[in-house]
Amino acid sequence: MDKRITMLATASLALAVGGCATVPAMGDPAVSVYATAETSPVGTANEDAADDPAIWRNPADPSKSLIVSTDKKGGLYVYNLKGEQLAFMPAPGLNNVDLVEMSGGGILVLASDRQDLATAHIQLAMLDPSTGKLTAGNRVNVGPGEGYGICAGPMSDAGTLDVYSAPKEGAIYRTRLTVRPDGVSSKTVTLATVPSQPEGCVVDPRTGTLYVGEEAAGIWAIDTVSGTKKLVAPTNTGMLVPDLEGLALAPEGEDGGYLVASSQGDNAYAVYHLPGIEPVGRFRIAKGTFGSTEETDGIELDNRSFGPDYPHGLFIAQDGINSPHAQNFKLVSWGAILKALGAE
Repeated sequence: MDKRITMLATASLALAVGGCATVPAMGDPAVSVYATAETSPVGTANEDAADDPAIWRNPADPSKSLIVSTDKKGGLYVYNLKGEQLAFMPAPGLNNVDLVEMSGGGILVLASDRQDLATAHIQLAMLDPSTGKLTAGNRVNVGPGEGYGICAGPMSDAGTLDVYSAPKEGAIYRTRLTVRPDGVSSKTVTLATVPSQPEGCVVDPRTGTLYVGEEAAGIWAIDTVSGTKKLVAPTNTGMLVPDLEGLALAPEGEDGGYLVASSQGDNAYAVYHLPGIEPVGRFRIAKGTFGSTEETDGIELDNRSFGPDYPHGLFIAQDGINSPHAQNFKLVSWGAILKALGAE
């Protein structure tokens, strides 16, 4: 997202202007965890640039999995799990990113494209897992609004997948892509709307639920067929502080697991049990060998093994303040997060 001024500056301004204005709330206490690796900084320095990561897990050797991430001013980066840059695809204006494995083989990357501020688009690319190289593909028109959040469900055997877009204006679009050797076709409908600016989203295909973060209000659960929605995790309840940003999912069993949200307003992350969205606790990535995280936008999570460094899963968070370097992404053991929360 476009960065807001810091909480301290906001509080000082509010007090100066309003006298008795309310100081922005802090969330409940959060346990500390530590990054075990970080990516190289993005190429755009002194800017709000890095935004959102996605993970491709290498089934043959999970330790050789890949991270795809956005630089809003530059394009898409590909990193290995040591944080080393493997490739870069220039494409200014990309905000959020997701990826899916295609039924016939190949890895399709989808990024929200905000080059046209009046019309949201999806930028497609193919990821070569052997080299990390990205090859740009189609640019798909979605609908009115400035492209912002994006997430996708799994691809069907027939070569279709549903991509969910959350432009700034509050419409939640569902675009059904059909990918064939001779090209891509699309059909978009408005699935739902939320009252104010959304961004982060994640799909749970097991239950047909789309989770969308409305930055000021909280997390909505939206039925991916009917569009029926319910606010399941409001802000200002101790768990989440506006701005609410990225969302990520760790599925377990038929409908269990965890939903994680970036509580950007107080530099923390909130964890909920699925399917009931019961609060589990909060954590922060504290200053250690690879530094802390602040003002996190996008997050990603995969609770499968990624080799000896991440045997119980991998959590990745954008770091909005990575001084003296440009913004980057921090890698944390999901097992260590669960242990710190007492949720092993």
